[in-house]
Amino acid sequence: MSYRGEHFLKANRVKFAQSEGIDTSTLSDADLQKLWRETLDGGMHGICFSMYEDGQEPGDHITKEQVERRIKTLNKYSSWVRSFSCIEGNEFVPQIAHKYGMKTLVGAWLSDDLEKNELEIEALIDLAQKGFVDIAAVGNEVLYRNDLSLEQLLGYMKRVREALPKIPVGYVDAYYEFVVHPELVQNSDVILTNCYPYWEGTEIQYALGHMNDMFHQVMNVCDGKRVIVTETGWPSQGESLRDAHPSSTNAMKYFVDTQHWSKRNDIDVFYFSSFDESWKKGDEGEVGAYWGLWDKDEKLKF
Repeated sequence: MSYRGEHFLKANRVKFAQSEGIDTSTLSDADLQKLWRETLDGGMHGICFSMYEDGQEPGDHITKEQVERRIKTLNKYSSWVRSFSCIEGNEFVPQIAHKYGMKTLVGAWLSDDLEKNELEIEALIDLAQKGFVDIAAVGNEVLYRNDLSLEQLLGYMKRVREALPKIPVGYVDAYYEFVVHPELVQNSDVILTNCYPYWEGTEIQYALGHMNDMFHQVMNVCDGKRVIVTETGWPSQGESLRDAHPSSTNAMKYFVDTQHWSKRNDIDVFYFSSFDESWKKGDEGEVGAYWGLWDKDEKLKF
């Protein structure tokens, strides 16, 4: 997800509650790094899988060996892993995750390429029928990107739900899409929402309060269905966006705050992301390459 002016909540005019998160001004750099590492070692519900090494990008075919190496790093810290596609090597993610005892939120990547959508949908159904999918996500931010109409998207969702009656099926998008499109809620078994205070220009001291507000906007329209935060995170480097500033301190604070919030409120969160990915600079600018807990060389950042 990246910045879209028309959806910006204008955090400089909306006063979100001061978060109950950690006060980094009272911590030395060493103390903050220690707390970050203790939080990571304490485990998290879910992590978003970063597929591509330096020099790779979507469309490249990724080997099983590369996926397994990264899963072996992540399974020590997370119970679930989220994948974004079911082809070009992405199909190895849920297979290997299950091998190492992780549960899977598996996504079919949908776009305006209808032929490729067919490959993704069929691969998702096949993986699920073989027992590798714990939750199925039919598309990621398709409406946000204006790649498909709502009717086209709902058609794919209904098709997967009919094929997989025993597996929870949903669709991933920014929180506000579920508010303005009640049909998404009606056609989902589970509500899968992305919540990014950074992309709405929010100051770090208000970020947890803003994310909590995003989550509860979805809760207000979820019709009693389970709501999962499928992406949230903070970059460690790159360009600032209004009052949101990437830095090591802010990235560590946001990770600690969201993990404590998740556990305190028993809310499932998939943190974005696992490893830095250089290819994302093309879509999001310099900041796009620095959302990982691990750097592009698969070393913990802090």
